[in-house]
Amino acid sequence: MLNPPYPELDDLLTMMGEAGRHLAEIEASEGAAGNISICLRWGLEPRSRFPQVEEIELPQIVPELAGATFLVSGSGRRLREIIDDPTANIACIQVNDGGQTGRLYTAYHHRFERVTSEFNSHLAVHYDQIMATGTNFHAIIHAQPVHVTYLSHISRYQDEQYLNSHLLRWQPETIINLPEGIGFIPFEVPSSPELMSGNIASLRKHRIVVWAKHGVMARSDISIKRAADRVEYAETAAKYEYLNLASGELGEGLSAAEILKICKTFNITQNIF
Repeated sequence: MLNPPYPELDDLLTMMGEAGRHLAEIEASEGAAGNISICLRWGLEPRSRFPQVEEIELPQIVPELAGATFLVSGSGRRLREIIDDPTANIACIQVNDGGQTGRLYTAYHHRFERVTSEFNSHLAVHYDQIMATGTNFHAIIHAQPVHVTYLSHISRYQDEQYLNSHLLRWQPETIINLPEGIGFIPFEVPSSPELMSGNIASLRKHRIVVWAKHGVMARSDISIKRAADRVEYAETAAKYEYLNLASGELGEGLSAAEILKICKTFNITQNIF
């Protein structure tokens, strides 16, 4: 939830660009992989930056979001290039009354034909979170960090408890920033209804979820950069785990008792350890 004064359109575009650039810096968005979106529920006039408009049908009916604004990355666009020319890589969608259709705003020089193919999952998670919490702001990132994605190909890391007990043991900051742990969704085809429903369910309990053999989705109701941070925390933890596997598992990591001490000190509620 954000309080006034609310970020201006240019500020939001800049933050999306900075998040996209950082995801590229940590090797979480090779090529055109990954996508990014935010939903806001205060008044915003998009036409100064997005003068072209057309009507579109939304992936699902969201009547309670009538008047809400989405900023969404375009299909096939590189997240690292958003910072250089935001309106060439981002679209704006405003939901019409009834929530079945929206107005799609784009810049004259936009470099995509449609918004990301994962917008069904983005919209569904935004809707679910806003209905549950009443927040006026919600941000989502899908990225493909190398080490997290690699571990999701190994069967024992496909167990959510095993994944969390092994990844959250390497840095005290990890349990502090991901107290609910990391969710896990078995492999589903990208953009599928099954992946969408898995995202909704898992992101009700977690701030970041692994898509098996594909990548992650992270959310925040504070900022898009906070969502990017959660991708980085998970990827750093996975990198430690990968290094430990490569060294013959010489490292022990933080013990459960040590992690519980951290949680007690920082008043962290968790049920992993």
